[in-house]
Amino acid sequence: MPQVDPKIRKPQVTYFLTRNVFLRSLGFIYLIAFAGLAHQMVTLVGHDGILPAEIFLKKVELAYGEGWGAFSRLPTIFWFFLSDHILEVLSTIGIGLSILLVMGFANPILLLALWGLYISFVHIGQIFYGYGWEMMLLEAGFLAVFLCPITSWKISKIKTHPPAVIFWLYRWMLFRVMFGAGLIKLRGHECWRDLTCLYYHFETQPIPNPLSRFLHFMPSWFLKSGVVMNHFVEIVAPWFLFWPRRLRIVFGLIQIGFQITLIVSGNLSWLNWLTLVLCIPCLDDQFLLKFSPRHVKKRFIKIIQNGSRTHISHRVMVWMFTVLTLILSIGPIMNMISPTQAMNMSFNNLYLVNTYGAFGYIGQERFEVILEGTTDELITSQTKWIPYEFPCKPGSVDRRPCVVSPYHYRLDWQIWFAAMSKFEYQPWLMHLTIKLLEGDSRVLRLLGDDPFSGAAPKYIRADLYRYQFTKPGTDTTDWWKRSRIRTYFPPLSLDHPVVQTFIKTQRQRP
Repeated sequence: MPQVDPKIRKPQVTYFLTRNVFLRSLGFIYLIAFAGLAHQMVTLVGHDGILPAEIFLKKVELAYGEGWGAFSRLPTIFWFFLSDHILEVLSTIGIGLSILLVMGFANPILLLALWGLYISFVHIGQIFYGYGWEMMLLEAGFLAVFLCPITSWKISKIKTHPPAVIFWLYRWMLFRVMFGAGLIKLRGHECWRDLTCLYYHFETQPIPNPLSRFLHFMPSWFLKSGVVMNHFVEIVAPWFLFWPRRLRIVFGLIQIGFQITLIVSGNLSWLNWLTLVLCIPCLDDQFLLKFSPRHVKKRFIKIIQNGSRTHISHRVMVWMFTVLTLILSIGPIMNMISPTQAMNMSFNNLYLVNTYGAFGYIGQERFEVILEGTTDELITSQTKWIPYEFPCKPGSVDRRPCVVSPYHYRLDWQIWFAAMSKFEYQPWLMHLTIKLLEGDSRVLRLLGDDPFSGAAPKYIRADLYRYQFTKPGTDTTDWWKRSRIRTYFPPLSLDHPVVQTFIKTQRQRP
């Protein structure tokens, strides 16, 4: 029998190129997030915004006490300085740091700065920043701090091995994202169990895109097969993320393919884009180098051959955080196994280890709140009501659905939620209505157009409509058909008693 040379060992699994690709991709997600802040944050929570952060922070202080009590409850640098100018400057700094990361520059200080800036914005964003992918970005962003040594700057030139345990923690995070989403579906709406959810999802999702209409009218066997695939990817496949290398790579690629199908079928902000980024730690250098350009192969093979261990202090910090992560995972694990599983929840104020889920409930009909205004001083049967159009949410039936993912139009999403509730339970919408009655130019820039060309309307009302896709190939150019359901709220003006009471009780600064 041939003798095996004891010096020949199985090639070591390394993550130099994986770290490079992952951090640059994370930088792209940060860039989208901070670009959204720069465009929308002042209008949403600025000094004269829809929900001013100044008022919100004062209420937190009243509830939890000044100083450490309020800060520990809501960690944000905006306790120390807050103005519209500061919001704009810090969001611009976030954009700059994100661009550096995309370009391949990173060290723990830069990564910690990105995380610290973004969590500060999220904590004052109130209802507009209450989405699961905010927590996902913050958890992924904090983990990234441990991927580089403190002396690093250019990612592609780091000669020390990335801590392999951090990539395992990313797989644990991906497991919680996918398995949590799968469990919340099986425990949620009945249509996930009878395989009919995709009969409705493409039409009723928050912001459909043009392909959504095509998919909505696919045969029932195709749509049911899609639900079966969803259950396989979210319930079965996540367990293989912890298996030996080949299976881990195969099932990581399955997750990537699944996220791509979700990206092209709707506008779910950066939820699926970030989940796709979380799949990158399933792939190692040996796999990625097979598909890399020659100059990349040459550079990273040399780095891999000369790679060294990280400094002892770095390794100690990594393992201390690993132990902390395991402890903090108890809450998410108990939540996942609980029959009353909560969706998208953090168990600490730093969003370090969270529980996730998506689309536990699927609406079977699409409802839209349509805001309309008029400049008439007196409302009569002849009053002409002009609708406001939002950037992406369905409004005019002949407007083609937009493609906006991974960007997030936050007002569009909030009014989608409002359509499933009553006006009385959506105080932010009253704030928005008052801003429109005042002709606030910043708010109008977040809408699709200004139907009054700079003039403030005298009255605004809202009606609730049912929207349905028109079938492709029929004799209409409209994308939607709609029918009026009821009045969502009656005509309101700035001197209406309800509006005046709301202004006095809700908009005054403590």
